[in-house]
Amino acid sequence: MHNNAFFHFLSLLLFKQKNKHIGAIFISVIIIFLLSSVLFISSSLQKSLQATLQNQPDFTISRLQAGRAVDTPTEWIEKIVQIDGVSAVTPRVYGRYFFAPNENSFLIVGVDFFDEQSNRSLQELMETTDLKSFFAMPSMLVGEGVQKFMSAHYYSDSFSFKLPNGSFKKVAIAQQLPSSTNLIANDMIVMPLELAKEIFAMEEESITDIALNVPNDAEWDTIVGKLHLLFYDAQVIDKREISKAYKSLYNYKGGLFLILYLITIITFMLILYQRYSMVYSAEKKEIGILRAIGWSIQDILKLKFYETLVIVISSFILGVVLAYIFVFIFDAPLLQEIFLGGENLANSVVFVPTIEFGILGSLFLFFALPFFASVLIPVWKIAVTPPKEAML
Repeated sequence: MHNNAFFHFLSLLLFKQKNKHIGAIFISVIIIFLLSSVLFISSSLQKSLQATLQNQPDFTISRLQAGRAVDTPTEWIEKIVQIDGVSAVTPRVYGRYFFAPNENSFLIVGVDFFDEQSNRSLQELMETTDLKSFFAMPSMLVGEGVQKFMSAHYYSDSFSFKLPNGSFKKVAIAQQLPSSTNLIANDMIVMPLELAKEIFAMEEESITDIALNVPNDAEWDTIVGKLHLLFYDAQVIDKREISKAYKSLYNYKGGLFLILYLITIITFMLILYQRYSMVYSAEKKEIGILRAIGWSIQDILKLKFYETLVIVISSFILGVVLAYIFVFIFDAPLLQEIFLGGENLANSVVFVPTIEFGILGSLFLFFALPFFASVLIPVWKIAVTPPKEAML
């Protein structure tokens, strides 16, 4: 069979049955679009998270008693500073402040702004901040979510914190934390250490935890061992554990969508299989006529293969392109809330374009192979029947 005649007949067949193909493409595009969007979001969030964690302290140390966190003694700082390989040791106070009327909360982090900060983003921010104006009155740095929440409740310049003794402490909003830190700092407030202690009614010599950096990654495990030898009741958390926790969370949410995708794709392929197993009489006669005029079984399978290939490739490319536009241009308005959560303060991030071609290749195979099987197997069963029987 000449290739020109074959492909000409293929194009005529595609045009003749365009309504049937448009339906299959439409459903396929929706399936590919949803799963590609989830994969793009998960990959982008993990990449952004890794970039954000690079600026976070390498270690945080807190004290545990009876399995729960208690105040950490400030004396620990002097011992930690003496460990070789440790730098930027920073005492911190942190805790949740609940805004009772709306049951929302802010994560308050108190740090000593005059110390070298273990948080590199905060260190860079403070280098560009006028500390004289900042300390002229009680001031704080707020995350983007906190800024929007306070503005919506008419706290555009300052916020009055209710202290445990019933009085109020007015704190000015000095600056917003960089939007690039939204994954971690969206609901965060950073303020001077003493101010945070006052809001939480903590003792002057108490802190919540200690943050520090270890520039040499090869020494991390050694430093952890030394810290546990110094403080038997210490809880040491490094960035690797935080990274694993976030990855597990995003992979878990992505896995839920993958399970739904598998259920949907199996259902769709079963419908396709049933549809081609009960081929309409016109299509069955068409296959019988082709067999009668000399087409071999291989030619018919080849025709259906290319017909299906056009549908599969068109659906996949269209679905992936739409998902790319939805995620990286429009920032996935609905799916973003599922991944970032909105129970406390609404979070918003700009997704960094990230494409993992290995995952997209696997997605294509998971979609294409069942599709081909659900079409070609029923067609083969008809093609092997005698032409007269097929045309009845």
